[in-house]
Amino acid sequence: MSNLFQTIAEYDAAKAKRVPADVLQTMAATTRQLETMGITDRSLKTGDRAPDFLLPNHLGRPRRLTELLADSVVVLSFYRGGWCPYCNMELHALQQSLPEIRASGAELVAISPELPDKTLDTQARHALEFDVLSDRGNRVSEAFGLAFELPEQLRPIYNSLGIDIPAYNGDTSFTLPVPATYVVDSDGIIRFHFVNADYTRRLEPDELLRALRGQWPMHASPGLT
Repeated sequence: MSNLFQTIAEYDAAKAKRVPADVLQTMAATTRQLETMGITDRSLKTGDRAPDFLLPNHLGRPRRLTELLADSVVVLSFYRGGWCPYCNMELHALQQSLPEIRASGAELVAISPELPDKTLDTQARHALEFDVLSDRGNRVSEAFGLAFELPEQLRPIYNSLGIDIPAYNGDTSFTLPVPATYVVDSDGIIRFHFVNADYTRRLEPDELLRALRGQWPMHASPGLT
């Protein structure tokens, strides 16, 4: 079983040693700015109805939420992109937990605004055995209340790191989703949600499994929203 929290903590410790302090301060400041915007308050929550969607997976095959729900409970994992190390750590952890997720009666689907060829790269790099969907234009993340525009002061930092958001997403909007996980039941109702404006904080797979097993019915994971 993956310990995502520990993996992220180790990465953060290494990042603090190699990334200039002023860059880290800018990153932290923009995260606080996003938190004060109240995006987590505006996003969909437990008890809301999940909007239906139709998106291509990493192989270009269409996936509709209502059709997925006909077969099982669905876990939706929104991530920023394959360029994001925190997203990659989370996707890897979810893949490790996939047998237990499916044993609980759920199917896992990941969603990012990246172009289909980029989602295919992410799927192949991590040997993911679940659908990775391309939400080009962030239409679905907007419907879930997760979309935001990357602050101007972060864009040159990302560029210096070789992260070209427009090239990954196929537009010039610099729009991304905040990290989020939803458990949607067969009626299309959200039974569990995790939404955090801090992209370095992710839902531990063990906590997702507890939610799927009904230990946190009809409310969000304690202390995580």
